[in-house]
Amino acid sequence: MVQQAELFPGFRVVDVDAGGVRVHAVAGGSGPPLLLLHGYPQTHAIWHKVAPRLAHRFTVVAADLRGYGDSGKPATDARHAPYSKREMAGDPVAAMRALGFGRFFLAGHDRGARVAHRLAMDHPDAVAKLAVLDISPTLAMYGQTDMAFARAYWHWFFLIQPAPFPETLIGADPAFYLKKKMGSGSAGLAPFAPAAWAEYGRCFTPEAIHASCEDYRAAATIDLEHDRADREAGLRVACPLLALWGANGVVERCFKPIEDWQRVAADVRGRALPAGHYLPEEVPDLVAQEFETFFGD
Repeated sequence: MVQQAELFPGFRVVDVDAGGVRVHAVAGGSGPPLLLLHGYPQTHAIWHKVAPRLAHRFTVVAADLRGYGDSGKPATDARHAPYSKREMAGDPVAAMRALGFGRFFLAGHDRGARVAHRLAMDHPDAVAKLAVLDISPTLAMYGQTDMAFARAYWHWFFLIQPAPFPETLIGADPAFYLKKKMGSGSAGLAPFAPAAWAEYGRCFTPEAIHASCEDYRAAATIDLEHDRADREAGLRVACPLLALWGANGVVERCFKPIEDWQRVAADVRGRALPAGHYLPEEVPDLVAQEFETFFGD
């Protein structure tokens, strides 16, 4: 892939069978393993400004989530269980094991951070340290929803509508939707390199649109069940956790990320960065610096 070579020079493409679901990723560098997970409606390409720098110190694996990019898009069910964060988290664990990494550092942005949160809960032996970008925990965000948040994160409440309603509307003009969704942040469309934008458009297929809606439907149903069960059992993220978020974004305006994460994790630190939502593309050097310090300790 020409765009792949341009975005991740020197990285190799890997496709791993994770229990019947293909995980598509790129891998490069040397040193301790670091898994990077992207958010909606993107692919692993969001890490293209960060991964090459990190590859000087880490073996970096940037993977497409189930339902996104060139990873598998399995059929769903009435409970949206195949797109629960529990199932989505199992894919990268299996992929990392197949690559020879039973324990690794982990970072996720947006939806990838929600998958990473669940991964750290369900597979604590696999995660040495965890970084989450521009989210508070799902249960906290739904529980604290107000008018300001609902207006800003309208897609949370649109995408969870029963199929095929959002799929049909988005599918009528996917390119328009991508520009509306991704350009609505404080930085507009400026952070997105042409090659990365081309990847987002290429991968925003009808199958990916449906799968990503299922991701959000799961977040509003079965994922909350899993999160509440953890809370009732007194379970918390055991590994050190770094929370980063955009000072110009919705998370900063509507939530208190450090306090929210301290309710579900034992060891939390973090700060706001001078950006909006898309931290890895808006302030890649700062993100890389934070990761190098946190994961390199």
